[in-house]
Amino acid sequence: MWNCNMGFMNGTGWFMGGGGFGMIFNLLILIAVVVVIYKIFQGFVIRPEGSRDRNDSLEILKRKFANGEINDEEYKRMREVLEN
Repeated sequence: MWNCNMGFMNGTGWFMGGGGFGMIFNLLILIAVVVVIYKIFQGFVIRPEGSRDRNDSLEILKRKFANGEINDEEYKRMREVLEN
């Protein structure tokens, strides 16, 4: 009864260690874990390029307005274009 040799617990069956299906199953689990870790890393570390460009453009626009290179009307019009 306790030594039924199903493979789930002792690693000698088809599912978690022995046989071709066990090897493929373990490989798929490994690939899934790597993909999940990559997606988490990508979400926290790598910023989307579009948002960085937009933020940089807004900073340049704010700097030009603060330096007096553009007036209030030009600033508002350009900010609307960049935010949309």
